[in-house]
Parts: sequence; C-alpha cells; structure tokens
Amino acid sequence: MILLDTHALLWWALDPAKLSETARAWCERMEVEGGFASSISIWEIGVKVQRGKLELGISTDELARRIADSAVVELLSVDCSTWIRSLALPWEHRDPADRVIVATALLRGLPVLTKDARIHAFAGANCIW
Repeated sequence: MILLDTHALLWWALDPAKLSETARAWCERMEVEGGFASSISIWEIGVKVQRGKLELGISTDELARRIADSAVVELLSVDCSTWIRSLALPWEHRDPADRVIVATALLRGLPVLTKDARIHAFAGANCIW
C-alpha cells in the first residue's frame, strides 16, 4: 500500500505518462491492492484550479468523484490527530499540504509516492519515485 502525493494522484488519474517507471509499477500494484491519498490533495488541486495554475478539463468535484468511484484510491480525511502530527514534524517546510501528506504517511506507516525533492529530503518520510 502507498500514499499518493498530490501530483502523483493527478498523474495516475489523468496523465500516467508523467510517472516514473518505478512510480508506474507501484501504481499498477496499487490498482490491485488499493492505495490512499489525503483529502488535502483535492483541496490543493482545487486551489490551483481556482488560481488558474492548473486546468483539469473537469471540475474538482468531478475529479474527486471519479477517484472515489475508482475504488482504487481511498481518499483519507484529515482528522485532528493528523493536524497535530503535522505540527510536530521536525521539518522547516511550511507547505500545509506537504506536511499533512507526510504526517498521514507516518501515522499510517505508508510510503509516499512522490517526485517532490523536499519530501524526499525529509528524513522521517519513506518515499518512492
């Protein structure tokens, strides 16, 4: 099982050619065994769409529905324990979405599928790309 970072979720859902060979292999495995993404990724995608930095071709609501309907990726709610864990990370990185994704992975004992060098550099995260 894996936790998809926001870009990995988008690329898996809409543009798999952007995934690395290793990431594609993990996504193929995920399609059999299941995987996870944080619901903060839907928020992060929606913010980028609203600011004109991302064009999906579908609404954020529709993307979230398609992901949920896929029964491959479970969208995990961000609960109080996840927010508290994200605050406790010994990490200077201030991006709330990245902090929540790392906290979620640590709380659930999951590797993060991410290309993000800042997440890879965080000593506490187990990353795959």
